[in-house]
Amino acid sequence: MAKFTRDMVIDYADKLLIGLTDEEVQMVLDEFEVIDKNIDLINEIPNISDVTPMTHCLDNFEFELREDVVEESTDIDDLLQNCDSTLDREVKVPKVVEDNGIHE
Repeated sequence: MAKFTRDMVIDYADKLLIGLTDEEVQMVLDEFEVIDKNIDLINEIPNISDVTPMTHCLDNFEFELREDVVEESTDIDDLLQNCDSTLDREVKVPKVVEDNGIHE
């Protein structure tokens, strides 16, 4: 498999619109180098191509859906007493996203 190059990382970052600094590009290249070395180690395992891929980490994985049982829940008014600020029956939170004036 071909190694990741500086040009590849920059191209992918541009396509994802996440422009990277030179230091960030080098960090990505260093991380991929570590990944490549680990993959090379795995590929050195004898007869690795004869191993059947697993669908789950446990040998005899079986699951059972639990019965859907209706249980009584906590009253919403009791829950809202724990909130600093409420509006009707909803939790009021501070605005964290500014309006940038772009509307689609």
